Amino acid sequence: MKKIKAILIGAGNRGTECLASYAINNPQELEFVAVAEPNKIRRDLFARVHNIPHDMCFSSWEPLLEKKIEADTVLICTQDNLHYLPAVSALQCNYNVLLEKPMSTSPEECVSLINIAEKSTGSLAICHVLRYTPFFTKLKQLLDSGTIGDLVSIAHNENVGYYHYAHSYVRGNWGNRKKSSPMILAKSCHDMDLLLWLVGSDCQYLSSFGSLSHFKAQNAPPNSPKHCLDGCDSKVVCPYYAPKHYLTSIVDWPSTTISEDSSLEARTKALQKGPYGRCVYHCDNDVVDHQVVNMEFKNKVTATFTMCAFTNEVSRTIKIMGTKGEIRGAIDKNELEITTFLDGTKQIICLITDDSGHNGGDFGLMRSYVAQLQTQNKEGFLTSGKVSLQSHLMSFAAEKSRLESTVIDLGNYLLELA
Repeated sequence: MKKIKAILIGAGNRGTECLASYAINNPQELEFVAVAEPNKIRRDLFARVHNIPHDMCFSSWEPLLEKKIEADTVLICTQDNLHYLPAVSALQCNYNVLLEKPMSTSPEECVSLINIAEKSTGSLAICHVLRYTPFFTKLKQLLDSGTIGDLVSIAHNENVGYYHYAHSYVRGNWGNRKKSSPMILAKSCHDMDLLLWLVGSDCQYLSSFGSLSHFKAQNAPPNSPKHCLDGCDSKVVCPYYAPKHYLTSIVDWPSTTISEDSSLEARTKALQKGPYGRCVYHCDNDVVDHQVVNMEFKNKVTATFTMCAFTNEVSRTIKIMGTKGEIRGAIDKNELEITTFLDGTKQIICLITDDSGHNGGDFGLMRSYVAQLQTQNKEGFLTSGKVSLQSHLMSFAAEKSRLESTVIDLGNYLLELA
């Protein structure tokens, strides 16, 4: 099979560790030939690991794409609000584009991307990695085979984890809607995509409720400083005290994201003035810390989705109810439990996954994407841009419903964007 040549735009954690590392593990399948990244340390490290020559390293994506480098695909892993323009340019250069979710922070731009992709000889695919996990792949197979009869309803939970939420959605890059996007889009368009895929029908009606209830100034401990290391009197009792999470002997995520240098001295310095050392009650965050979405699909299946910051584990759990039985599952355990109504028997299915991120979804996606490019079957990709558009618009509609306290008719919502 042909080795796929790739370009990376955005050498942060997602681009470098989660997706491009597939090439390190599978050098016979995938090779990176160019990179664009504004952070010189990250850019140089990526170039060194992937043996990319200096003249193929760029500080921004514009000169990279202007060079018309010979490659099969461009991976775009920039911040959420920097997805649209490089994706448009890469498609207009007729590259095959693998774009991190969300496609854009604007519903109009999402629609525009699909239109541009249809005019390109390249293709657009979205990194909805959870479809490629052994857990959700098996779940989809069970539903399609009628294991629990006809599907009636789904209750799906995203348990964000208190420390993960504080890191990414309070102190981190996704805490502010204007700088990034609403929580339902930034974190949970994955879940809208999963529900749409599992149900196998278009979403017809949707409503949503939620708010930012805890991580705000009025909930700060008395006399708490703006930065944890500036003498916080509540450090013993506060579960969000920054040194508890970033200055331990374990140098792994999330510590790896706060400083290019993993030494204790460098991490301490990063917390003293940097964003990850801020008190969680004195940040510029405004995204919700809990939200529910209620959905009815055209085939009359209903679904509820709950996202909550206040959980101990970072996981997704699901209960699927059919006419002949039910399925319960927890992706972090890689386990599904099937109960049949006829005789009450229970079956436990234990799944095996690799060590890549998102419970095997990161490498699962890359494996599938590389295979699609090798066979030139661009229309068969499971999470193409066209497929992913509706789940993105469901996320935008959910935020509109939350803000306006109204039920959204998805058909009418789509017409408004046309």
